[in-house]
Amino acid sequence: MNGFAKMIATFFGVGNLTPAPGTWGSFVALPVLYALHSLGGFPLVLVATLAVTLLGIRAISRYLETSASKDPSEVVIDEVAGQFIALWPVSLGATMMGADVTALWPGWLVAFLAFRLFDIWKPGPVGWADRRGDALGVMLDDLIAGAMAAVVVIIAAGAAHGLMMR
Repeated sequence: MNGFAKMIATFFGVGNLTPAPGTWGSFVALPVLYALHSLGGFPLVLVATLAVTLLGIRAISRYLETSASKDPSEVVIDEVAGQFIALWPVSLGATMMGADVTALWPGWLVAFLAFRLFDIWKPGPVGWADRRGDALGVMLDDLIAGAMAAVVVIIAAGAAHGLMMR
């Protein structure tokens, strides 16, 4: 494995933080997404998510070639991609409304907590992807957990803004 693959897979070494490297990966994704959103709004966040996902699958594949584990805890690029997806409704909402993305802080909190819950609990399709035991499965379980968390963010925002009552 080359150093570039390790750097990407561990998200520049964040995966080496303990305890709970997956939570650290998710946490570090927050300021990165903030920076991306600040530079280019939701379109840049969307492109960055795609790039992180594609680079991540390749890096994870390389990383797994020399790993005894099918899902090493230090590999956190998948958490970054999943956390980005969980935050899509926040970024998109801020972009559409021309609002400061930090004003939507409850959405950030819900996205983080819901993503960590689904990533750890691994309900339904998240668990299915996790059991694949390959690089795509390592990435896919977090992408699905991120999508499920994004739905929770949308529902929570609807409830918070009274849209569910109409």
